[in-house]
Amino acid sequence: MDDPVAQTAVGPVAIVAIDQHEDIPLVRSDVAYWMLPASGRMIATLTSIPLVRRLVVNAAEKRIPGLWASMLCRKRYINDQIRGAVRAGIEAVVVLGAGLDDCAYRLPWLSNIVVYEVDLPENISRKRAVLQRLYGEVPDHVRLVPIDFETGDLNQVLTEHGHRNEDTTAFVWEAVTQYLTETAVRRTLGTLAAAASGSRLVFTYVRRDFLDGTELYGGEALYREYVVKRRLWGFGMDPDEVAEFLSEYGWRLTDDAGPREFAERYLHPTCRELTASEVERSACAEKI
Repeated sequence: MDDPVAQTAVGPVAIVAIDQHEDIPLVRSDVAYWMLPASGRMIATLTSIPLVRRLVVNAAEKRIPGLWASMLCRKRYINDQIRGAVRAGIEAVVVLGAGLDDCAYRLPWLSNIVVYEVDLPENISRKRAVLQRLYGEVPDHVRLVPIDFETGDLNQVLTEHGHRNEDTTAFVWEAVTQYLTETAVRRTLGTLAAAASGSRLVFTYVRRDFLDGTELYGGEALYREYVVKRRLWGFGMDPDEVAEFLSEYGWRLTDDAGPREFAERYLHPTCRELTASEVERSACAEKI
């Protein structure tokens, strides 16, 4: 994979696969392991040994404190929000920047709902190959939608694949916004402004004060790698400004979660001795 952004698709699903070896996984998945390339599956298998698993987690935490818990908690958060949306009667799910995410294949409440997985063409090609290896074909309820978020027309490609704006939809935008320019973020939200009333938007964002170097929250290595060296991350928001930012496009913020909320909802109840990072937060909004 030559695109540096496309290369980031493996890490989150690898962490989910490794977490299956814990007594109480934060995100239960019987698919994540099979989404990985052969080298990733080998590592995930080795981490079934508790000592190896501790070494892998500790190495990740030493380099980027809070990363492990943050990735697991944000996925659990998204799962919970999707389930709430399904119970509320949403008619479709659109995953923006789907990568190797496996929610369409492991969440039983999505089996009868069309899921549109939208991502860079390179990631969509990889996802198609993985699904063909696992299922022989792309499952009937999934639509794979290639797009470049910086230049493509999101509404056009979704329409071409069968999505209708009048369908109440749960949009999932996980770990994508920081890779985009503000122009691309606003263009995407401009498209989502046409969503039906009652639709949901579940997304993550990186704090602006981290990106400008004002406060690194213990993520110095993350800052050097993604902001300074590779210049992959460029867009962020202040938590106090998220509600107003979304309201410009007809969305009402309903929840905004960080390490404190993740600890209360997920880590403490499962007796996990992990701490999530403040660098990235997860939020949910409803279309009004």
